[in-house]
Amino acid sequence: MLSFRCQLVFVAVILTWWSHTPSTFADVNFTKEIAPIIFENCATCHRPGEAAPFPLLTYADVQERGDLIADVVKQRLMPPWKAEPADYPFLYERRLSKDQIELITNWVDQGMPEGNAADLPALPEFASGWTLGEPDLVVSMKQPYRVPADGPDIYRNFTIPLDLTEEHFIAAIAFRPSARSVVHHSLFFFDATGRGRELEAEDDEPGFKGGMGAMMKLRGSPVPPQAFDDPETAPKRSPLGKRATPGAPAFGALGGWALGAQPHLLPNGLAYRVPAGSDLILATHFHPSGKAEEETSTVGIYFAKKPSNRRFMPIQLPPAFGAFKGIDIPPGEKEYVIEDTFVLPVDVEAFGVGAHAHYLGKSMTLTATLPDGTRRTILSIPDWDFAWQEQYRFAEFAKLPKGTRLHSRITYDNSKDNPRNPSDPPARVHFGEESTDEMGSISLMTLAADESELPLLQSAYRTHFRSALLKSPLSKLFQGRLEAE
Repeated sequence: MLSFRCQLVFVAVILTWWSHTPSTFADVNFTKEIAPIIFENCATCHRPGEAAPFPLLTYADVQERGDLIADVVKQRLMPPWKAEPADYPFLYERRLSKDQIELITNWVDQGMPEGNAADLPALPEFASGWTLGEPDLVVSMKQPYRVPADGPDIYRNFTIPLDLTEEHFIAAIAFRPSARSVVHHSLFFFDATGRGRELEAEDDEPGFKGGMGAMMKLRGSPVPPQAFDDPETAPKRSPLGKRATPGAPAFGALGGWALGAQPHLLPNGLAYRVPAGSDLILATHFHPSGKAEEETSTVGIYFAKKPSNRRFMPIQLPPAFGAFKGIDIPPGEKEYVIEDTFVLPVDVEAFGVGAHAHYLGKSMTLTATLPDGTRRTILSIPDWDFAWQEQYRFAEFAKLPKGTRLHSRITYDNSKDNPRNPSDPPARVHFGEESTDEMGSISLMTLAADESELPLLQSAYRTHFRSALLKSPLSKLFQGRLEAE
């Protein structure tokens, strides 16, 4: 039998648990409990001028859609955050806690009382409509691009002059589409070769055709862009007449935007180095919505306060979004798998991770097996959704020692049980750029822990990329170029 003292402790524990369990809150109201959750997790997108279809800024806004909100948060459809908690915690996480979800459902069940106006928190401040504040440089597409009401998906590239007279370092890019209903995502590149301008001048419509194929055409090679960090192959002068920084690439990636994603500054002073005379290339994926639209994208650029002396690179597994994997998914297949592995040749620090696939994508996993055998999960998305593609940033740099084995595993569901399957009945699907095709990869953003060892990391990844290409049917297309390198 418990002693009297133990009984008192037990009762105290039960009372404490009772008083902190949301399901027992007798009076959940909007101003005190619900508004802080909505303002912090929903208002960024659910406000005028942003992607969400309706605002959630007032009691009336939220009360009108209370049942819908309770339903989508219970299913974790909203806020859009597909990654499960992993071994390296994420920053800016929009994943509601179980307590927050229970508060919302209880509030709806209780008739959605408003509460005391004095308890209502202030709305978040969004400076000039830009989440990160006023950009250092704002540029827009030169002409609107017309997206038809229907038809296949469109991949279109747009060249925007930046008029930079000297080298700059970019810490963040904010993307603002004008026709949000048709813009699925946009990837950003800098181009100091002038090739983007040439391709756009050859096309009768604004921009020029192509997705990754066009990017390859711009680079002039199937090799990964960081290969141009090699001083022996880097251009000495860009065709735009500006002297290139020795060892600096003339073309490279600057990140991207997808529906639901928010811009963030790169961590710890990291920045993209952009040569003088560079143009910005927007590689945009349009998805016709049933209504003809005109898109004029606007981009806000945030320069770093000082040059970054650290370089970073993505490790994409498998490379080239899975183009070399021979993706061929039979109709009815519920668990089609592609995998890739890469062993780190040096100590690495990672600051972010992202994934990409289309409608048949089912799950995404990236793990790290450390040299001592410890296995850690870097990214786990058990319910992939093409509509929500986040770039996840780690709360702290993930330290991965030399010899760590990275392993990516991507699964696809081409059965009729997949509610996102665009084909009814299911059809055979191969690799391709259309949304109804498939691709897949997970990219880890990394830098060498010792900057002097970055060339070793780049060289090892180039070898991995080249090996994957040589094993694929695509290698025949580039045989001559590969033999020449």
